[in-house]
Amino acid sequence: MQDGVPRLELETHPALAGLVQLRAGGSYSVDSASLALALMAGPSRAGGWCAVVGVTDFGAEAALALGIDLSRTVLVPEPGDQWLDVTAALVDVATVVVVRTAGRVPEHAAEKLGARLRKRSAVLVAQERVPGDWPRCEVRLTTREPAWSGVGAGHGHLRSRRLVVEAHRGSAPPRRGALWFPAEDASYARAEPVPAAIEDVGVA
Repeated sequence: MQDGVPRLELETHPALAGLVQLRAGGSYSVDSASLALALMAGPSRAGGWCAVVGVTDFGAEAALALGIDLSRTVLVPEPGDQWLDVTAALVDVATVVVVRTAGRVPEHAAEKLGARLRKRSAVLVAQERVPGDWPRCEVRLTTREPAWSGVGAGHGHLRSRRLVVEAHRGSAPPRRGALWFPAEDASYARAEPVPAAIEDVGVA
């Protein structure tokens, strides 16, 4: 809700359903490249443009597996000292802008960019190097308990990864869910059934 007007909800990848809902004008933070791609995927699949700033090791194959349209994805891997200005400029043309932070963002800069996001109905996803680098994030997504499968007795290939994602919003208890990132068929989905120990325990 912004000034009494409901904010537009953007398409969110099914794997993250129940954990986070992307809303136009919002800022979100993640602690991994996989989560950043997952947040890009919904809007990209819906026809939106995406931009990625400061990510020198962008995973094109993983992006394709999530359904991201690379033909509508702008990559600026090395923006240098102008990374914050580049991010602000891309908010004007992209539905989702992912930025790997290069350090702590000042409060006034985050507030100014937040106003720009709301004006353009865009979403910012900050892949933080240090938790809290990007202030004023609506939801912070973190990964826990990663476990790979596929290698046994010293041979084989890594085929799937199961992890727990926590969605933190303010002081509310986090929502938690187990996900396959990726599953053996290279898809990204919720891991079902979810054991009681990692069920959602709050509302984000």
